[in-house]
Amino acid sequence: MQFSRRMANVRRSYIREILKVTQRPEVISFAGGLPSPDHFPVRGFAEATQAVLDEAGPQALQYSTTEGFPPLREFISRRYREKWGLDIPPEEILITSGSQQGLDLIAKTLLDEGDTVLIERPGYLGAIQCFSMFGVEFSTVDLTPSGPDLEQLALRLEEGARLFYVVPTFQNPSSTAWDLTTRQEAARLLAASNAVLLEDNPYGELRFLGHDMPPVRAFFDDERAVLMGSFSKIVAPGLRLGWIAAKPALMHHLVTAKQASDLHTSTFTQRVLARFLADTDLDEHIALIRKEYGERRDCMVEAIEKHFPVEVTASRPEGGMFLWCELPEGVSASALFEKTIACNVAFVPGRPFYVDGTDNAFRLNFSNSTPERINEGIKRLGACLREAL
Repeated sequence: MQFSRRMANVRRSYIREILKVTQRPEVISFAGGLPSPDHFPVRGFAEATQAVLDEAGPQALQYSTTEGFPPLREFISRRYREKWGLDIPPEEILITSGSQQGLDLIAKTLLDEGDTVLIERPGYLGAIQCFSMFGVEFSTVDLTPSGPDLEQLALRLEEGARLFYVVPTFQNPSSTAWDLTTRQEAARLLAASNAVLLEDNPYGELRFLGHDMPPVRAFFDDERAVLMGSFSKIVAPGLRLGWIAAKPALMHHLVTAKQASDLHTSTFTQRVLARFLADTDLDEHIALIRKEYGERRDCMVEAIEKHFPVEVTASRPEGGMFLWCELPEGVSASALFEKTIACNVAFVPGRPFYVDGTDNAFRLNFSNSTPERINEGIKRLGACLREAL
């Protein structure tokens, strides 16, 4: 068999491979970026599903338009307007099969082999994997506690990045949230460049400390400002429903690319979600998730303070699903993983989140573990860290 050249540049998802190792019940896993199933609205979806089948069964099971179910696009448009004052009409919203398809469609429409994609350092593994399929060159800008290093960002944009992919609020993996000044200054730098801003926001609604921050697009109202969103973290990931918000010129090509990919996202799933959203107070549902995740975040922070050696630093995020931990120089997180998995505790080593192979950090997920398992898992991990150091 001969395979395309592009496959030689793409590795399997490191996290998905780790998850195979962590399926044993005795393993306490902080590896997956998994929402807690405790608040998946099972009953609400059962009722919405039955209602859709009763009221629109044949239409719900038929082919549909590529752009997506109009009431669902209208819901997203209305939420942008009510929450951030952004005027994004439904016609500028494309429903996708999760955010990952959004990345793929953007890459297909905007990127050629050899183009430069600018990403945060560390960066989201799913984006690195997706863009690698298209033979791009990566450029990076270091993250500070308040967002990207602005001096670096100015330089990288001057060097000619085609696309700047960012997760400004509770980024995966670092949990960093850009502050307001950084968002405004980044918008100014982007306006003076030729780069397209691809702003992904899967975690922004999961804030339990501090104040909500507007999207960067609120300060950069340009056809080069593209937003992506997802229902995976605020409703349920099994739906595989996300969206792209883009101006008409780009939207035209995105629709064409999606038609070549899957014709349209599941008609039935879109209709069920739209019915669920019509019958549910989404903000009330999100408030439940925020409360639960905030408690689990606090539990993990306190356990780390108790059990980790002082040489290891850990973030204290105001939201999201992750903590980011940095090891002393010269200590390999991948080697540490081999020790911790023998003690039945798992995390994600930092190497897959860097395009340069850096390996002295690791990511912990707190959203999918009970306080009891968090305390026990961090205790085991702390013992392994002390031994390694």
